[in-house]
Amino acid sequence: MTELLDGRLTVHLAPGTATDQAPGPAPIVLVLPGGGYNVHAPHEAEPVARWLGGIGLHAAVLRYRLRPQGSTAPLDDARAAVRALREGAAGPRVDASRVGVLGFSAGGHLAAWLAGGPQADEVERPDLAVLCYPLISMAHLPHPGSLEALLGTDAGPDERRAASMEYAVDPATPPVFCWHTAEDGAVDVEHALRYTTALRRAGVPLELHVLPHGAHGLGLAQENPYAARWTGWCAEWFALQGWR
Repeated sequence: MTELLDGRLTVHLAPGTATDQAPGPAPIVLVLPGGGYNVHAPHEAEPVARWLGGIGLHAAVLRYRLRPQGSTAPLDDARAAVRALREGAAGPRVDASRVGVLGFSAGGHLAAWLAGGPQADEVERPDLAVLCYPLISMAHLPHPGSLEALLGTDAGPDERRAASMEYAVDPATPPVFCWHTAEDGAVDVEHALRYTTALRRAGVPLELHVLPHGAHGLGLAQENPYAARWTGWCAEWFALQGWR
């Protein structure tokens, strides 16, 4: 385990990739836990890194800055993390040319922010994105706590639209895997539907799963075997991208 960016970024190498006898470099996935831009949900952090390691992918968990209230601090942190990984900061066992992102809820919003829209540098755009019950829109059915934490209490329509990731998609947005539950009571499934509709219209490859049952914040969903199938689907999707 290696800590970077003043301890905010923790790299977890997949088992069997830290010795000279290990196979060649493997891709790495930046993990962005949710928490409404107020906290970092622990079950969406290291447990996810361990799952990724189990399917042969390296992981880097980012504790991005919280409650930005109008600043781009979380995005700045995510961009810095991708840049560091691209520059080889995670070591020679990581394929720096294949950096993905995986985000839950508000972390899904940040992953979509990182993947689409205006970029400070193309080096900072991930190659793949996985969005798990993502918060997408601050203009349509927003999550109140996340809206206040991200934009503050006085955000107007223009600020809300600018922070709505369904409007940030462009043809250069990387392929996306997305899943949500229809009965999510915190972040409406409309968020995932609006985002994936924008992806389809832009010609971006996507895979979407909408499960009928399951509360918000399931993470790996180990206590919900029906929803837990998403991990198998996602692993297959990584394989289809040539990442396993």
